Amino acid sequence: MSSCAKSKATLKRIVLTSSCSSIRYRFDATEASPLNESHWSDPEYCKRFNLWYGYAKTLGEREAWRIAEEKGLDLVVVNPSFVVGPLLGPKPTSTLLMILAIAKGLAGEYPNFTVGFVHIDDVVAAHVLAMEEPKASGRIICSSSVAHWSEIIELMRNKYPNYPFENKCSNKEGDNSPHSMDTRKIHELGFGSFKSLPEMFDDCIISFQKKGLL
Repeated sequence: MSSCAKSKATLKRIVLTSSCSSIRYRFDATEASPLNESHWSDPEYCKRFNLWYGYAKTLGEREAWRIAEEKGLDLVVVNPSFVVGPLLGPKPTSTLLMILAIAKGLAGEYPNFTVGFVHIDDVVAAHVLAMEEPKASGRIICSSSVAHWSEIIELMRNKYPNYPFENKCSNKEGDNSPHSMDTRKIHELGFGSFKSLPEMFDDCIISFQKKGLL
């Protein structure tokens, strides 16, 4: 961002990928729902439940906003939820490795998460919108349906009954607070409809099959 500040004559905008993890980790997540761009995760909540990814995302985004204000930069932040979709590279990334292990019954358990999910295609489109739309500003939540992982397991097991999906839920606390996400802002900027849970997980499982991973 400091380098960007040196190029302000030609650089028009910075688009930063943050996360809904910098929004939803709060003691009052359920009561405050639907959570919108004005909500921030509480670092103390993250520390209590060892949610270090959310802790890092929250502090990182806060620092980005501090630098942007200090240096007069036009910053727009996209806050995606849990990203799902087809495997694009030759090997699965950490998120897809987790889904693959769950589908194969090798993870030992599935996460005790209640989280928003979003298709990778929608995340890409949100970034393009954040970059190209003159009216885009501030933070932009990019999230489709919120669900607990038990619902995802049921969805996938019904569609793909031959795979030994995990049956046991993790007992880890802190990441399972019921909540909802307010996506009015991104739609007001001209974004269309988000892809559904079945679409994103179908694309994910089919890509595993095509790559010979399932």
